[in-house]
Amino acid sequence: MKKPNKRKIINDPVFGFINIPNDFLYDIIQHPYFQRLNRIKQLGLSSFVYPGAQHTRMQHSLGAMHLMGEAITQLREGGHDITVSEAEAVRACILLHDIGHGPFSHTLEHSLVEGLSHEDISLWMMQHINSELDGKLDMALEIFTNVYPKKFLHQLVSSQLDMDRLDYLSRDSFFSGVSEGIIGAARIIKMLNIHNDQLVVEAKGIYSIEKFLVARRLMYWQVYLHKTSVAAEMMLLNILRRAKELASKGVDLFGTPSLQFFLYNEINEQNFMLNDESLEHFALLDDSDVVSAIKVWSSHSDIVLSQLCKAFTNRRLFKVEIGSDKIDSSKRETLLQQYSKYFNINFNDAQYFLGEETVSTDTYSPKDDNINILFKDGSIKDIADASDMLNISVLTKKVEKNYFCYFKL
Repeated sequence: MKKPNKRKIINDPVFGFINIPNDFLYDIIQHPYFQRLNRIKQLGLSSFVYPGAQHTRMQHSLGAMHLMGEAITQLREGGHDITVSEAEAVRACILLHDIGHGPFSHTLEHSLVEGLSHEDISLWMMQHINSELDGKLDMALEIFTNVYPKKFLHQLVSSQLDMDRLDYLSRDSFFSGVSEGIIGAARIIKMLNIHNDQLVVEAKGIYSIEKFLVARRLMYWQVYLHKTSVAAEMMLLNILRRAKELASKGVDLFGTPSLQFFLYNEINEQNFMLNDESLEHFALLDDSDVVSAIKVWSSHSDIVLSQLCKAFTNRRLFKVEIGSDKIDSSKRETLLQQYSKYFNINFNDAQYFLGEETVSTDTYSPKDDNINILFKDGSIKDIADASDMLNISVLTKKVEKNYFCYFKL
C-alpha cells in the first residue's frame, strides 16, 4: 500500500504558499486538538465591527509556523547553529502555542472556568499530545516552558518580537481591512540575529521595528479594544455568567454535552488538572457550541437570559461610554432601577444588563523583555533608547481606559 504524501502546500492569503515540511508537523496539524482551532475565530467578536475578520486560530498558527521557518533559515544563514531537531521542535512549539484558547478568546476563561488561562491549557494539551506521540514533543515543551538551554528559541515563540505577533498583526490587519496594522514581517525577519543567546535586531532594521510598534499600538485601540468589540464581549460574558447562575440552581438549559459540562460543574484550576474529563470536554468546545446555545436561549423563560441572547444574536449590543475614571455610581443606580422596573426583575438580576471593565495596554514594555538593537560596533541598545522616534515614550507608556457598557432600553 502506497504511503500517503504528508508534505502539503497550503495557499495562504497573507504569505502565499506555506509548506508543511515533514510528517511530524503534518501529524500535529491533523490532531483533533489542533483541528479544533479551525472552528475558533482568531479575533473573537471583532467581526461585529469588521465583517471581514472571520479568520481562524488555525490560520494564525499555520502562518506563525511559516514565519518560524523563515526565521530559522535567516539565523542559520547568519552562522548560528540550529539543529534539525531544534528547528522541528520550535516549529511544533509555535504551531501549538495557541491550542488552549477557548471559544471567543478569553470570555470562557472569565465565565465558565475559574482561574484558568489559555497558556495553562495549551501546556496541558501539548503534554497530552506528547504522550500520544511517545515523547516527540519533549524538546518543544522545553522551549515552550523556557527551560531549553538555547533561550533565543523561546524568544522566537514568546517575546515582544516573536513569530506569534508578526503573524497576528499581519493577518488581523489583512482580514479586518485596517491598513494601519500592516508591518514588514519579512524585513524584520531578515534583520534578526543572535547575541549572547538573545534574539536581537540589526541596526539597519530599526525603522521596521518602530513601524511594528506603532502598528501594534494602532491595532490594539482600533481593533482589539474597539469599543463595539468590548461591548459585544461584555454582553457575551454576562450571558454565560447568567447561564452559569441558572445552571447552579438546577434550571434546565440547552447545550452541547461539553458546554453543559462547564455550565453544570464548578471547574477550577485544581480539578481541571486532576480530571481528564475536563480537558476532553474543553477540547470539544468551539465557537459553534456557544452560538447555537445562545440562539436557543433566546426563547428561554428566564427574561434576563432571553433578552441578552436576542440582543446579542441581532446585534443590539451594549452602548459604551469610555473615560479615564469609573462611571458615577448614581448613573449605575439609575440604570438598575430602570431595568428592574422595565423587566420586572430585582436589582441583582438587573446587573446583567450592564458591565464595567478597565482595560490597559502598553505597546512596548522594557520591563517584560527587551527588543534589543545590535550595532555594527557590537554594542546593544534597547529599542526605547536606540530609537530617535519622537513618540517612543508614548509607546512605552501604559494607557488605561474605563469602558462602561449598558443595555439601552
